[in-house]
Amino acid sequence: MSIEAYYALCAQLGLTQGIPYTPQWSAAPDFLQLIVDHVLTDKPQTIVECGSGLTTLMLARACALNGGGHVYSLENDADYAANTRSEISRYGLNEYSAVLHAPLIPRTIHERNYRWYDVSQLSVQDIDMLVIDGPPGFIQQHSRYPALPLLLEYMKDECTVFMDDAARPDEMEVVAMWQTQYRNTTHTYLALERGCAIVQIRRSR
Repeated sequence: MSIEAYYALCAQLGLTQGIPYTPQWSAAPDFLQLIVDHVLTDKPQTIVECGSGLTTLMLARACALNGGGHVYSLENDADYAANTRSEISRYGLNEYSAVLHAPLIPRTIHERNYRWYDVSQLSVQDIDMLVIDGPPGFIQQHSRYPALPLLLEYMKDECTVFMDDAARPDEMEVVAMWQTQYRNTTHTYLALERGCAIVQIRRSR
């Protein structure tokens, strides 16, 4: 991981007052570049993010450069959510971002039990970009699987999903589960530093 790559992204986005980088939790620069480029090129209007932090700041800044779009971040850690909100405010990006404290609560999907974000505060429709970088994998097996079954009803007919850490066996299995259950999806794997799964959702209401 090259810190220079972060500096290049900051220069591209005009983030000149520092960034909330943490070695353990922050996304790698190649994944950040990928999702930022998607926002700048495709101009999604409703972005939902599982997990918050540096990704939130960069996505919100990309929306600001576009003159539109909004990032809704689900964050299970209250202190981390507050820190991300502080960074968003520091850069004057509140118009483009909302960081929701969403504790992990029990959910049952296809007769399996998970802990996943409480989405009761997420009052959005027509999600056209979903970024999955949580919950942490150590919490449970297939920790990121619930994202698709629980958010599908809120998505536009076409939505692009980016899942970080897709080189890990657990995330590979999650993508395979999605493909089995949702036939109208296509999957592309990118061999980024930590791997990225891009899943295209196409459905009819």
